[in-house]
Amino acid sequence: MPKVKTNSGAKKRFTLTGTGKIKRKHAYHSHILTKKTKKQKRNLVHSAIVAPANEKAVKQLLCLK
Repeated sequence: MPKVKTNSGAKKRFTLTGTGKIKRKHAYHSHILTKKTKKQKRNLVHSAIVAPANEKAVKQLLCLK
C-alpha cells in the first residue's frame, strides 16, 4: 500500500495542542490592515480552536485518526 500523504496546506495552517485539539489562526490579519480598527486587529492576533463541525475534515487532511 502507498504511504498516506499529509495535505501540505493543512500542515502549514494547523497545529495540535497537548490535549489533542487542533489550533488555527484567524483570517483577515495579513494585509489591508489600515482600514481595520485596533480592536479588530488585536482580537485577530490570538489563535483559536477548530470547531467540532470541521474537526473531522481537518484531521483527515492531517492524516490523524
